[in-house]
Amino acid sequence: MSTDERITTLIDLIRHGEPVGGSRYRGQMDDPLSATGWEQMRRAVGKHHPWQVIVSSPLSRCLAFAEELSERHGIPLEVDERLQEIGFGAWQGKTHEEISRYDPGLLQRFYRDPMNNRPEDAEGLGDFQRRITTAWNEILNRHAGQHLLLVCHAGVIRMVLAYILDIPLNNLFHIKVANAGITRIECLEQGDEFLGQLVFHGGSL
Repeated sequence: MSTDERITTLIDLIRHGEPVGGSRYRGQMDDPLSATGWEQMRRAVGKHHPWQVIVSSPLSRCLAFAEELSERHGIPLEVDERLQEIGFGAWQGKTHEEISRYDPGLLQRFYRDPMNNRPEDAEGLGDFQRRITTAWNEILNRHAGQHLLLVCHAGVIRMVLAYILDIPLNNLFHIKVANAGITRIECLEQGDEFLGQLVFHGGSL
C-alpha cells in the first residue's frame, strides 16, 4: 500500500466545560456541567459538526453535551466507560486549597513526581495509561478513516498526548488542558498500528 492509500483517521478531543462546584480534583465524581460549562462547550464547537461518530465518557459533564450534539446533528453516539477521568482517590471532590491546607508541599510533590506521590486510593498512572491506550487503539481500529469527536476529560487528553508524543508519565501533568479546549490528532495507518500526529491543542473550531 502506498503512502497515498494509507488510511487517515482524524480525532478531535474536547474536554468538558466547567462543572457545578467549580475547579476541584473531581476525578470520577459525576458532577454535571454548570451553565458556564454548557456555554463554554457550545461556544467551542460553534456551528461545526464535521464528525461521523461521537464517543463520550459516561460521566454527565461529558455525556450530556455529547447527547445534545448527537441529537441535534444526527451523529451516532457511543459511550465508552474507559474514557472516564483518572480516579483521584482521597482527593476527589477537594479543591487545591483543601488539599494543601495541612501539607502545603503535597501538590508540588505530586506534580513533580506523580508516579510516586499519588493520592491515597488513587488510580495508578500505569493502570490509567493501559486503560486509555487500549480504548484509544480500539476506537481507532473500529472507526479507521473517519472523523471522530471524543468528549472526555483533561487526564484522558493528557494521556493520549503522552502516548502519541512519547511523553514520560512523570511529565503528564505538565500539559495544560483548558475547559472545553479542543485537541486534534491525525492518525495514519502503519500496518497494524496508527502513527499519531498532533495538529493543534487547546483551541476551538
